[in-house]
Amino acid sequence: MSVKIVNYLIIRFAVLTALGIVAGHYTPFPALFSLKATVVIAIVLFLLWILTRKQWYQYAVFGIVSYASFFMIGYCNYQIQLPLFKPDHYSHITSEETVTVLQLQITDILKPGNYNRKYIAKVDAINGIVASGSLLLLIQKNETTAVLNIDDQLVVSAMLQAIPRPLNPGQFNYSDYMETRGVYHQIQCRNQSILMKTIGSTTLKGLAERFRNHLLEKLKQTSLGSNERAIIHALVLGQKKDINKALYSSYTDAGAAHILAVSGLHIGILYFMLTFLLSFLNRFKYGIFIQSVLIIFCLWFFAFITGLSPSVTRAVTMFSIFSFVKIINRRSSNLNNLSISFLLLILINPLWLFHLSFQLSYLAVLSIMLVQPKLSRYYRPQFYIDTLFWDIFTVSIAAQLGVLPLSIYYFHQFPGLFFITNLVVLPVISILLGGGILLVLLSALNLSTDSFEQAYNFLIKSLNGFINWVANQEVFVFKDIYYTLENTLTVYLLLSSLILLWYSFNYKNLMFLLVSLNILIGFAVWDKLESSQDEWLVFHKSRKSLIGYKNDTHFTLFRNDSLSNFEQAYPVHDYLVAKRINQYCEERIPSVFKLKKTYLLILDSLGVYSKRFQKPIVLLTESPKVNLTRFIDSINPKLIVADGSNYSSYVSRWENTCKQKKVPFHYTGSMGTLIID
Repeated sequence: MSVKIVNYLIIRFAVLTALGIVAGHYTPFPALFSLKATVVIAIVLFLLWILTRKQWYQYAVFGIVSYASFFMIGYCNYQIQLPLFKPDHYSHITSEETVTVLQLQITDILKPGNYNRKYIAKVDAINGIVASGSLLLLIQKNETTAVLNIDDQLVVSAMLQAIPRPLNPGQFNYSDYMETRGVYHQIQCRNQSILMKTIGSTTLKGLAERFRNHLLEKLKQTSLGSNERAIIHALVLGQKKDINKALYSSYTDAGAAHILAVSGLHIGILYFMLTFLLSFLNRFKYGIFIQSVLIIFCLWFFAFITGLSPSVTRAVTMFSIFSFVKIINRRSSNLNNLSISFLLLILINPLWLFHLSFQLSYLAVLSIMLVQPKLSRYYRPQFYIDTLFWDIFTVSIAAQLGVLPLSIYYFHQFPGLFFITNLVVLPVISILLGGGILLVLLSALNLSTDSFEQAYNFLIKSLNGFINWVANQEVFVFKDIYYTLENTLTVYLLLSSLILLWYSFNYKNLMFLLVSLNILIGFAVWDKLESSQDEWLVFHKSRKSLIGYKNDTHFTLFRNDSLSNFEQAYPVHDYLVAKRINQYCEERIPSVFKLKKTYLLILDSLGVYSKRFQKPIVLLTESPKVNLTRFIDSINPKLIVADGSNYSSYVSRWENTCKQKKVPFHYTGSMGTLIID
């Protein structure tokens, strides 16, 4: 593959459209402004092209016009998805903390939490007014809670709530994650809040979900073991919720978690299996056309039986484009086809660009296309078996190279034995996927035999045993690795420069490598300086008081209850990982801390304090019985803080008192961890 392929316009247009979407995500400009700006810029650039069309630099102007247009297309395409640009969005009709009557339709079923069942619901109307948008619907679990299905319609009485953001540093931001799905609020309901429930009109996704549930019920009638059946649920039907936590953790530590989420890997394997099985059609007239149509049909049928999840739909779309391009241009570059599918998908839904499965799929495929062919030339196998293992090894290395920085950024760990895992898993997964699809179809038709089920059960059980063995080699599982987004992007910049230099060793690519290396070093130094700053923290934890002090890379946790291995406890562990701290200790909370410029006074359940500390920061813990008005008058605090160890009724009363006395008040349960530099 020649590196000149990166000069194709479709690749540049895809990259610029993606950059426009990223700019639209991180800039605060409203959609209306961006739309007007796009029109103005397009007119100006068009006029420039008209004026210079007979000049020698007309091609440069035309290039600027083209590139700017695709950038602004991406920018506007993202912005118009925001509620601001949708006049009928529910957020314009009602407000938070206002009880309203909402007419909803279930569009997706999420993994349930400890206390609630979770759904994505489309808003059809609010108080009888037609509305649009999606909500996170939480329904409290109990014995009488009915499980909802896709397409169910509900009328509920509830109020909008903001999706809670993390209260402690380093934690996963579920609110930001839901925004990438176009969901900005949640509602919490009990059974009595549901005024009416009906079965709505059937959608394709609802039909797919019911068909998948039917297949799941059929699989329960087979002789497969529970763990083995859970694996086929994930591998073939895209249903991971039945996998127990320990088994899933083993797959993650072994570097094989990707096979449990139906995505580009599974669709790619199915695509090449179908291509091989249908290759005989190439001998006939219109054979290429018939083969491509059959492949596209089979891929979409597989997407249908997996419930048309976003990750599968995207992957099938990508490989469908590969098949379609094969019909119209058999010599089209795979990299070009990848760019076409990427551009088409982010135009259809720009939010997909921020989905982890979307990012991992395209980075893995792109890395395989660029790295594997060149890497495979370093060794020329002589026999079929070593050719097979060499190809698997080079594909694994190439794919892991592409997804490694992103995986570390999201999961903070790296499975060191991934190549051993893939040497076993990749050959087996083709058999598992093909056999699993056959088993599901036979079970649906009541044609499955016990011998076939037992053979398949043995294969999955053996795979699970191997995965557990690899995962138990804990010395090769590197955990608690922390990357910032800037670190991740600069690592990809460095990888890009290395690949370019690998393909063509010249002055320009060498300079690109050196610049990338300097940027990476610069961000590393910046992170080191930033993380070395001292700070005090009042964490939020229900019914507990946790105070932390970070001094460079050393951390001290102050608490009144003992807990061994506190560095693994919520919420301290996430903070230690984020700050790259490897030295820590634990002490009891004293009655007062001396900070740099002031004192931190602790007022516990005894309510005893000294008036000699004037204008301190005051931390209220364990619901002290104190007259806060008199307390404020006596020591004149500059800030009053309440942590999670206090009763909520006390906190509300204290907040009102502080408002009356005009004293700043910080409650960790709503405002998050207090950080004092």
